[in-house]
Amino acid sequence: MTGFFQRRRRWLAAAGAAFLLSGLMGCSDQPGFVGIDITGADYATGFDLVDHHGQRRTLADFRGKVVVVFFGFTQCPDVCPTSMAEMAQAKALLGDQGDRFQGLFISVDPERDTPEIMREYMASFDPSFLALYTDLERLPELARSFKVYYKKVDGPTPTSYTLDHSAGSYVYDTQGRIRLYHRYNSGAEALASDVRRLLAEAGR
Repeated sequence: MTGFFQRRRRWLAAAGAAFLLSGLMGCSDQPGFVGIDITGADYATGFDLVDHHGQRRTLADFRGKVVVVFFGFTQCPDVCPTSMAEMAQAKALLGDQGDRFQGLFISVDPERDTPEIMREYMASFDPSFLALYTDLERLPELARSFKVYYKKVDGPTPTSYTLDHSAGSYVYDTQGRIRLYHRYNSGAEALASDVRRLLAEAGR
């Protein structure tokens, strides 16, 4: 009988290990987001701004789409064009689902980023992308609500200044809820992967 109980204990241990392994494998079928999951955050929850066509915009305007928001300025030499190019590439990678992707650029340089300049800037990446802006007085409040950092750095002339600023992107699901934060240079594939997952969630 002792041998029987030993064999039974070994069988139960093996069965338990197999059950645990199958559970772990089941979890791996549902990989996490590539970006940082900030679902339920009490910041970056929305905006009420004007786009480069002069139209007032809120997140509600883009219901049914995954929205990606980046803060920058049109005279930014590298970080901003790199981020916007990745956004455009991510949309292209989505193929037929690309029409459910909305890229938004919020200017931290309202002194120089006129609607005309921003319209041309967006067209160089994707004509469906929109640039949004507020006036200089309300920009600090908007930045705080998104936990975005920006600081004016003086140049040799009053108009040749540059700006230091946060370089990540916020991602919203099709219901307008903040879900993810993508660090700078995460890559178009990573962004497209997360957008696909959010679109798949919306289709359930």
